[in-house]
Amino acid sequence: MKNAKALTRRELLVRSGWLGLGAAFAGLPTHLLAEKLGDDLDEDLAALDVSYAGSMGSMMEGPIKAGAAKTLKLDFHGRAQGSNALAQLIVGGSIHSDVFIPVTPGPALTVLKAGKADSAQPIAKTEMVIAYSPKSKFASRFEAAAKGKEDLWKILLEPGLRFGRTDPVTDPQGRNIIFTMMLAAKASKQADLVDKVLGPTINEKQIFTEPTVMARLQSGELDASSAYKIQPGPLNLPYVPLPKEINLSGQNVHTDHPDVSLAVGGKTYTPEPLIYFASVLKDAPNAKGAAAFMEWLKGSEAQGIFNKYNYDGPGDATALHA
Repeated sequence: MKNAKALTRRELLVRSGWLGLGAAFAGLPTHLLAEKLGDDLDEDLAALDVSYAGSMGSMMEGPIKAGAAKTLKLDFHGRAQGSNALAQLIVGGSIHSDVFIPVTPGPALTVLKAGKADSAQPIAKTEMVIAYSPKSKFASRFEAAAKGKEDLWKILLEPGLRFGRTDPVTDPQGRNIIFTMMLAAKASKQADLVDKVLGPTINEKQIFTEPTVMARLQSGELDASSAYKIQPGPLNLPYVPLPKEINLSGQNVHTDHPDVSLAVGGKTYTPEPLIYFASVLKDAPNAKGAAAFMEWLKGSEAQGIFNKYNYDGPGDATALHA
């Protein structure tokens, strides 16, 4: 298109009839979408803005970006941040993404209830683990804990151990590590476990942004941190898996623990399953590309990438609606 760079992307989309066509492509298989879109998605028209949970960074900016470019001719532009913060930015109109991919149902429902999307489709899930630094003086003990040969909680209670987590007000993982510890306290009958390991809910000595938590583990500045199972591998960081009854992988975690809740930031939260949901936003500048990307995420190519990066499939998780 000769004059493409002289026009805004939105003008180009309007002229080519892309806006408002997402629903027409929502049910097509990936190979038909690629075939149908391949001829008319060029570099100037194919920009796709995706706001996603910060925990997905290495995968989204690597193989997902490359796969979307190759298969769908989409120029992926990612925005990584805590899911709750992204949801609020979308609802407030501060950002105008094409696709939103948060972790846990809460942020997805925030966007749905605000009328910013019609549905949220489950695309993957994960579970909580404790990541640790190979440079930590406790590394050999964490390794033993990963093999079931030492009590993880005793290690985390060691004086001088430096533990990292994210902000429970803006990031689901910040709340999820607290829920994990609450469930661990119940399971181990250690009522004070949360206070001893995490301190106050907002503990400035432990709270960092999501990307810097992993960086601090790599440098040895932290000994251990909360993490999703998907995070340590790409950074060559080891982790200790957690028992299923406390790692938030279950579909019925809230039903199974109705007595567990957390009040923070003026809101009360309950445990949620660690499912990643994807939504095409109603005001998506590239609605057609967003619909194609959504279908691709559910197909074999993208699911293979998820699996390689230690994500689990969505299983029997169901879509969310406003």
